[in-house]
Amino acid sequence: MNAAGVPANPAPHGLAERMAECPLVAIIRGVTPDEVEGVADALYEAGIRVIEVPLNSPDPFGSIKRLARSHGEHALVGAGTVLTVDDMRRVADAGGRLIVSPNTDAEVIRATVAAGLVSAPGYFTPSEAFAALRAGAHALKFFPAEGVEPHVLKAQRAVLPKDAPVLVVGGVKPDNMGPWLAAGADGFGIGSAMYKPGQGREEVAAQAYAFVSGLREARA
Repeated sequence: MNAAGVPANPAPHGLAERMAECPLVAIIRGVTPDEVEGVADALYEAGIRVIEVPLNSPDPFGSIKRLARSHGEHALVGAGTVLTVDDMRRVADAGGRLIVSPNTDAEVIRATVAAGLVSAPGYFTPSEAFAALRAGAHALKFFPAEGVEPHVLKAQRAVLPKDAPVLVVGGVKPDNMGPWLAAGADGFGIGSAMYKPGQGREEVAAQAYAFVSGLREARA
């Protein structure tokens, strides 16, 4: 138990190691199986080590299967917008190891943990955050962040367990990560600012490099 009375739950599959390499999660919504490996190559070359394919993408399980095969050994790959236990199981069958949701669903969290996968559910209020942690979540997705200022997260971090990673998602740009880091963010999830459907490898790489550079500057 930590000071907040929530059981500590170290994440499997190297989440801490990947986040230590680069605490940016690429959310490649809209990617197709034919594109996913090239997009992932560009992201990895820029330094991104965690990649999620939202389930409202075209043939997401096909993309996850290819992504797990091509990058699963050196990156943490999985799915976003996971709303049901059945979806979680299909992600696992495709080789995904990361389960990200926009909401706090204790049933999905518990099933994810039981399956040995990384659980990163979405939350917005302290009540949702603590419910997620009690269900076994390994990390928390603060979403949608564009609706608030960083001081909201700072207030939450005063009561959340210090060892609970919080990833800020929504409205993140290469030049606005500093205030969020100061407020207690451990990392960021980036969607359309890093990848839009149909973008080529060079464009994705340039956007990913911009975020990695922005993170470096924010930390400095």
